[in-house]
Amino acid sequence: MADKYKLIILAVICILVMGLFLGSGLTADNYQYFLSIRTPKVLAMILAAIAVAQSSFVFQTITNNRILTPGIMGFDSLYLLIQVLVVIIGAGSHYILSPYINFSMSVLLMMGFSMMLFHFYFGRKPKNILMLLLIGVVFGQVFDSSMSFFTMIMDPNSFAFFQSNMFASFNNVDANLVYMTFIPLLVLCWLLYRMSYSLDIFWLDKDNATSLGVDVHKITRHVLLITAFMIAISTALIGPVLFFGLLVSNLTREVLQSYQHRLLLIGCSLISVAVLLLGQWSVEHLFMFETTIGTIINFVGGIYFLSVLLRNKGY
Repeated sequence: MADKYKLIILAVICILVMGLFLGSGLTADNYQYFLSIRTPKVLAMILAAIAVAQSSFVFQTITNNRILTPGIMGFDSLYLLIQVLVVIIGAGSHYILSPYINFSMSVLLMMGFSMMLFHFYFGRKPKNILMLLLIGVVFGQVFDSSMSFFTMIMDPNSFAFFQSNMFASFNNVDANLVYMTFIPLLVLCWLLYRMSYSLDIFWLDKDNATSLGVDVHKITRHVLLITAFMIAISTALIGPVLFFGLLVSNLTREVLQSYQHRLLLIGCSLISVAVLLLGQWSVEHLFMFETTIGTIINFVGGIYFLSVLLRNKGY
């Protein structure tokens, strides 16, 4: 089956799952109330799914590895550490604790961290992929340990405020933040689409891409900045989902046969939206909130991550 027909099928599945999530249990008496609650939640899941999927896919392209994702490299942990520091430093300040200022500060700091990654990972000397993975895990552990330390010295009120951002959740979505991030994410997706032809050449390796006229360092730097922005959006909306990007990006490569990023990014986004919406619907209606979508993603994704490592141990 051609990839364009697969994309159409994926789009239909997304629409059906979206309708299932929005329409479950609606009656003529309660539809206004439930739609007012579910619509921002569904929109937040769609935006977060697209941000995680596209950032993970292009991150794997520039690193030329199917294992690395921004979450594994410590971006999610950095966002949570920033939230802890914001709560501690800005305790009692309405301006610093404002979701808009908080989000803007987090984006700027994460983009600064991405620039540090660019100079460290993609310097003059080539780095071994497993070494990059190890360094990313170390960064993530440093951020997690720092976050744990600062949470220990928090007062209970500040910790309660921060705790809502520590885990993936769709029950405390900030509708204003959802609408605020819609336009920036649309612009980021458009920028990635414009770079899709250059990213296609990355499949040939960086040396070949350079010989064909692609400015590898410029594209890599721009992709890292966009990735940091997208991870900040997804984490601000629903919280950290460590292995979700790894799952959907590799699933996209299994479903679609194309090498063109303009198709792969669309397919990755559609798969991500369908999986996240269906997973959350299952949590609410099948598991009756006895577990969370974040727990399921991390469990399945962790097993898949270990299997990929074992299959590529000789790489």
